Amino acid sequence: MLAAGVGLSKQQDTELATREAVHTALTRAGSDTADFVVVFATAHHSAAYGRLLRTVRETTQANHVVGCSAGGVLTSDGEVERSPGVAVLTVRSDTLSAQRFFAPQLQGRSHAVGQEIVSSMKPHLGQENLAVVFPDTYHFDSNAFFQGIVQEIVQEGLPDVPFVGGGASEDGSMGETFQLCGETVGNDAVSGALLTGHFTHTISVTQACQPISPIYTVTKAHENILLELDGKPAFEVFCDQVSAPLREDLQRAAAYIFVGLPVDPERQHIAPGEYIVRNITGFDPERGIVAVAAEIVEGQKLIFTLRDGNGARTDLKRALEEQAQNWHASSPAFGLYFNCVGRGSGLYGIPDIDTSYLSQYLESVPIIGFFTGCEIAPIQHQAWVHQYSGVLVLVGEKSLA
Repeated sequence: MLAAGVGLSKQQDTELATREAVHTALTRAGSDTADFVVVFATAHHSAAYGRLLRTVRETTQANHVVGCSAGGVLTSDGEVERSPGVAVLTVRSDTLSAQRFFAPQLQGRSHAVGQEIVSSMKPHLGQENLAVVFPDTYHFDSNAFFQGIVQEIVQEGLPDVPFVGGGASEDGSMGETFQLCGETVGNDAVSGALLTGHFTHTISVTQACQPISPIYTVTKAHENILLELDGKPAFEVFCDQVSAPLREDLQRAAAYIFVGLPVDPERQHIAPGEYIVRNITGFDPERGIVAVAAEIVEGQKLIFTLRDGNGARTDLKRALEEQAQNWHASSPAFGLYFNCVGRGSGLYGIPDIDTSYLSQYLESVPIIGFFTGCEIAPIQHQAWVHQYSGVLVLVGEKSLA
């Protein structure tokens, strides 16, 4: 048995909002208590995050409560942006277990924190595993973090653990994010939970940034500086792919055009969900160079992408159709959706687009999520940080067959 429910409250009072969201979630789950709770709350409630956690524990009797601060929250009922919001998922199950974890002092220690999290998981790992993490976006070195995770798993000979999640966010009013775990409220940390037991899950990534160029080979680069693509100056190649208005306003161009880096540098075709998006951080037209928010290696492949609401809708529909095929013979018990802060009404011009599509395809499946500082999901069995994306994780009971 795996019973889950979600609740969403827009109340300004933190305790009232928490109780309302919890009550709705438990009622929908058909249970008076929960074993595992996920909670996301906007910055409007930041002064009372401690009270929020205590209220969740008291009302659900759950031993494992995790979550983080959020620039906006969402559930199957809709999205909350730029206003108070508390979202709660309650789970009660005799087939799935959760073990919460909290790792402090993330800044400058991402590699060590990755190792510490895997070490804390070791006694609880089972045949099926899924780790959900909420790092402090402002102090998160993703490369070092994932290297620490892989190193610890390999050294200890542990089974593979897929990592999903989102970077804790805020609305710009605090200058810091918060990680929630048990009754602990911290920042500069990573909170999360390991899910183990007899369950199944699927993960999909949908991109707001869609390819607009052919695949190029980096023929000359230095650190994060693109010098040449296919033997031509990188800036010249960039200009070939963008419209005249954007070429004339490079600052505006950098808000719409991004690079896509395939996770497999040898692949000649880049499939949806198999590339990571990184910002363009600067141009030097006279020298013909383009700066990127990632280290670039000569010989690797690269595409230019456009951040576009219509393209984002189309790709979200694609991802949901793939998920529907994965679950054609059964139904998920609940879902987690990590949605970039660069999506939502800022991308589409109107609210609730992503959750409307989720409800259309997943109908009664309870979904919880938040607007993230970054998104975390594996591609080809390796964890990556994504940007301008939505990561959908669906969890359900495993067939006995």
